Amino acid sequence: MKQFNLIKVVIAVIALLATSLACGLFTNAGAPSSTQPSVSQPSQAVTLPPSSASTEAPTAVPATSTQETQKFFTDKFDHGISDWSPFVTHGDISQLDLSASNGQLDFNLKDRQLWTYLLYKPQTYDDVRIDVQVENRGSNENNISLICRYNQDRGWYEVSIANSGLYWIYYGKWDSNGTTASYANVANGGSNKIHQGPATNTYAMVCKGNMISVSINNSEIKRVTDNSRSLGSGQIGIGVSSFRLLPVEVDYDWVKVSQP
Repeated sequence: MKQFNLIKVVIAVIALLATSLACGLFTNAGAPSSTQPSVSQPSQAVTLPPSSASTEAPTAVPATSTQETQKFFTDKFDHGISDWSPFVTHGDISQLDLSASNGQLDFNLKDRQLWTYLLYKPQTYDDVRIDVQVENRGSNENNISLICRYNQDRGWYEVSIANSGLYWIYYGKWDSNGTTASYANVANGGSNKIHQGPATNTYAMVCKGNMISVSINNSEIKRVTDNSRSLGSGQIGIGVSSFRLLPVEVDYDWVKVSQP
């Protein structure tokens, strides 16, 4: 009898331990880790606050984007502009409103003589082609800019295309104060390929060796060789400039970066 009672006690103890362990396992099964990081999505709209530091020559920023391994790509701005860094070479950057929504990057320049740019942060390039599609929604007096081989110390090449039908190829370089820039004319001209007024245009810039070319609406209109400056690899960029008339409102539908 005692042996039978002892067996019943052992069975009861085993059952009690099994129940306790099962409860502990199911209690912790769905609990999130206290060290799990939170993830925030990039903002789809950016309004730049006044900042004197923002008018200085931008420095290269280490790549942190998920696109950092994509050297060649098409950006339709569906995920904001976290890969792009704004700066100005003339004017007050607080008068620039940028927003990325509905698959477009919108430049709204609220002041005259405001020359604004965005640099693509994750990559640098030697030879490169930059294509853009832009829509003018404001004054006919504005310029679209494309940049290659941007280097804070050595300068950059820039194609500047006016909505009125003129274009320029510049060599730009920061002045000694680091807040304004000077532009040397490499080549310039005019083209009837530009759709003037409230219209959509596609523009392209190619930097290959010492050659820079400009294309407007799928037609190459200028090719020039510049042997007087030695610009190695650098960042690419886009921009919009205002002059005498407002409003200046320009939408970038997409930017394509590819091998030339």
